[in-house]
Amino acid sequence: MRRLGAALSVLAVAAIAAAGEIAPSERRSGYDFMSRETRAMQDDDTANPGMLWVLEGGTLWEKKIGAAGRACADCHGDPRASMKGVAARYPAFDAGKGRPVGLEQRINVCRTDRQEAPALAYESRELLALTALVARQSRGLPIDIAIAARMRPFLAAGRATFHRRQGQLNLACAQCHDDNWGRQLAGNVIPQAHPTGYPLYRLEWQSLGSLQRRLRNCLVGIRAAPYDYGAQELVDLELYLMWRARGMTMDAPAVRP
Repeated sequence: MRRLGAALSVLAVAAIAAAGEIAPSERRSGYDFMSRETRAMQDDDTANPGMLWVLEGGTLWEKKIGAAGRACADCHGDPRASMKGVAARYPAFDAGKGRPVGLEQRINVCRTDRQEAPALAYESRELLALTALVARQSRGLPIDIAIAARMRPFLAAGRATFHRRQGQLNLACAQCHDDNWGRQLAGNVIPQAHPTGYPLYRLEWQSLGSLQRRLRNCLVGIRAAPYDYGAQELVDLELYLMWRARGMTMDAPAVRP
């Protein structure tokens, strides 16, 4: 039965890969669809607004908090070394929870379990700052999502969400980002939805935001009820999008229109 289960899992992942995935030779980061001016803003750390959150994250990293009186640095040392490549591997499986968790969730687990401090609210400046600091250490590295057998059901669930029609407009993520990327929608170029730069600074938001915020925005755009922050459906969708972008280069904190 174990061999049968493993074989079915392999077939499931193979089916995911074959079902409408953009060919590696055709994959494009959102960076490739931006104007020259916006690219220049992202490329220059002195002009990239997301770096303000990275700097704040560096301060929070050294701050002792919680009943344990412990800082992130007390366990992890210099983030430039200890956090290198970490964001490129998330969402990752959490054995204690029996499911994958996103990077923001992992940071909060460390806060509550190791620092004995309250969890940070989703989209709070502090959580975005710490996430941006960690993600910055993966800039220039390839997305490297490991899909072991225990992750495959969650990957399949994320793919199903990506391809499921939802909302009053009866649209699926795949209809825009697989089938019509590069075309215009409301005056904007439709990207391929590769999450290479999160958390990122959106000019539309005038702020830094997480991938889950962007996914919720898309759901609202198709007039579907957005999942709550941290919902397993959003984590599974994050997992699928990162797997779909495997091998692409991280560029966090990115800037997008």
